[in-house]
Amino acid sequence: MRRISIFGATGSIGQSTIDLIGRGAFEVVALTGGANIAQLASDARRLGAEVAVTAFDDLLDALRDALAGSNVEAAAGQQALLEAADRRADWVMSSIVGAAGLEPGLRALRHGTTLALANKESLVCAGPLLMAEAARYGATILPVDSEHSAVFQALRGEDIDAVEKVIITGSGGGLRDWPLDRLASATPREAGTHPNWDMGQRITIDSASMMNKAMELIETKEFFGLPADKIDTIIHPQSLVHALVQFQDGAMMAHLGAPDMRHAIGHALSWPDRGALPVDRLDLAAIGSLDFHTPDPARYPALAIARDVMACGGLAGAVFNAAKEAALDLFLDRRIRFTDMAPLVARVLERLDGEGCLEAATLTLDMVQETDARARVMAHDLSGAVPADL
Repeated sequence: MRRISIFGATGSIGQSTIDLIGRGAFEVVALTGGANIAQLASDARRLGAEVAVTAFDDLLDALRDALAGSNVEAAAGQQALLEAADRRADWVMSSIVGAAGLEPGLRALRHGTTLALANKESLVCAGPLLMAEAARYGATILPVDSEHSAVFQALRGEDIDAVEKVIITGSGGGLRDWPLDRLASATPREAGTHPNWDMGQRITIDSASMMNKAMELIETKEFFGLPADKIDTIIHPQSLVHALVQFQDGAMMAHLGAPDMRHAIGHALSWPDRGALPVDRLDLAAIGSLDFHTPDPARYPALAIARDVMACGGLAGAVFNAAKEAALDLFLDRRIRFTDMAPLVARVLERLDGEGCLEAATLTLDMVQETDARARVMAHDLSGAVPADL
């Protein structure tokens, strides 16, 4: 029986993972979550987890109370998360949102485990470090972003050197049809509504700005080792084609599926085999047609910033992610507008690049964490300086 852990169990990816493992035979080691103690405790009890961990120290008593009478250990805080990652597991879902997911993922790799990576920030912040740790300990990283899972599947049995271009698709988000001059007035609630995917608020807003797609461009470079000029993105409103791989002979392979994260999660859970999944099947005749168009750079400036990050390398990814997360916090707090987020990220990158802070021949966890903290502070410091007409 395989031992598995789920980091970020109460989020949308974690819940979809739990739905799938509840249909099979697995031994659950650790479940971690945030403030949703009722959900975390309920899942831990039902799955018979060894330990349940909340990221918040002050919620430890609430978690203990919710687990009273069970055999599930309760723990809280960053150190408890790392200790949970140190517990031996054969398969680990990394779906903690943000840079906080990096260190637990690195810890899990040290056991030669299979890391199902939904935490795109890990590759954006520290792709070379993460991939090197996996190689060092003989661990396997499987992509769980729907786009990267699609690329991974399209490349199975193929020579990476034969790839001419990888194209990841994006829906364009919930504001894709808004007039450009209206975007500045978008509220967090409006930006946090997606036409196709059922995701958390933060990733849904990132979808509206295509910050998520900017992250995924960088993620593609880091995971597959492709140069930036072989990576592209395209708007596909239906979210049925998740990625395409074009080869040097002109052939193109596309991965299609309903917009359901259980596709990518299930593939990682069953890999290298394919297991049956309880997801909708596509009826191509009923769908009739698929639409694609080039992203408007004026609507989605984050994509150009991602190109700069890929060209820069070093610690630019860590700065980009930290500034992006800080900008999103500021937008959620109504301190900046929707259209202020990308310019703020660009300014943080420009400022730290000018100070020589992005250069790094080799990444370490300490370097990434220190840079992350500095970029967040700078984003807040610069937020009031974002020009009003941007």
